Amino acid sequence: MTTIAILAGDGIGPEVTVQARRVLEALDLDLTFEEAPVGGAAYFAAGHPLPPETLDVAKRADAILFGAVGDPRCDALERKFRPEQAILGLRAALGLFVNLRPATLYPGLEDASALRPEVAREIDMVILRELNGDVYFGEKGYRTAANGTREGYDVMSYNEAEVRRIAIVGFEMAKRRKNKLCSVDKANVLETSQLWRDVVIELSADYPEVALTHMYVDNAAMQLVRNPGQFDVILTGNLFGDILSDQASMCTGSIGMLPSASLSAWSGANGLYEPIHGSAPDIAGQGKANPCAAILSAAMLLRHSLEQPEAAARIEAAVSAALVAGARTPDLGGTMTTSEMGDAVLAALV
Repeated sequence: MTTIAILAGDGIGPEVTVQARRVLEALDLDLTFEEAPVGGAAYFAAGHPLPPETLDVAKRADAILFGAVGDPRCDALERKFRPEQAILGLRAALGLFVNLRPATLYPGLEDASALRPEVAREIDMVILRELNGDVYFGEKGYRTAANGTREGYDVMSYNEAEVRRIAIVGFEMAKRRKNKLCSVDKANVLETSQLWRDVVIELSADYPEVALTHMYVDNAAMQLVRNPGQFDVILTGNLFGDILSDQASMCTGSIGMLPSASLSAWSGANGLYEPIHGSAPDIAGQGKANPCAAILSAAMLLRHSLEQPEAAARIEAAVSAALVAGARTPDLGGTMTTSEMGDAVLAALV
């Protein structure tokens, strides 16, 4: 029996994950589901965004389907109690250092993209983001300077082992796609990025078949809207990957369309799968959220953690077919509710 942990979280998280679960259940794969609170919901229920009981559920599961965390009611809490600490805690506890964020324009969504249709049609890339380093995990604090002014600091750092292990995944992924890898950094300013670039170049000798290029992050942001079709696999650090993948989402039409996978290697158990959108508290409970990113995250779960590529392809084909048939939630210019979009995907599942 295969167990999926469902950590729905806050805001629209429960609304979209229930649609993803419906799709998984329709595949008749003998899956069991175990739910647990996380984020703000867990804080209000148990006094911590990642209670020990929730972490135990995540560790026992074969894979984790995650919704979203974030609750305005928690904004004034001490940082360690804020909802976002749950996802950081899960990544650290499960050793999830690989973040895969595919960005593809589905046929029919050309008009939803912020780009011209002929440019948007060329989007088919994966942003590979390192998850356990950078400023998110470096030393940080809040202090008063000698002159009495307040000062915040966050230390950006990577060691060569951390860079090497994510770069290996990048090269291996490039081999499975088009043998193109673009490493994004800011080596002209940051010593951390210079180390990143040096290690990636050293490792490239082991992958002569992969065409390696380098790009500064500011130029990469510009190129994503100028000519996104030039990219296949983008390899980058935690901070830059967070920003670029959100930018890529609007190039493909909506942040409600992009799934992600957080892994401890190319594939394997205990992967965490989530839509890249946040908790969107402004629309929570209104039935406006697009569940496609959560549904497509479930497809990634099947492909990478459960080794069920055929089932994953069925889900992806159903999402595509529903969109081609005109299914649209408000973010895509339509009027369908969250559950109606889920119904449309289920109806297209063959």
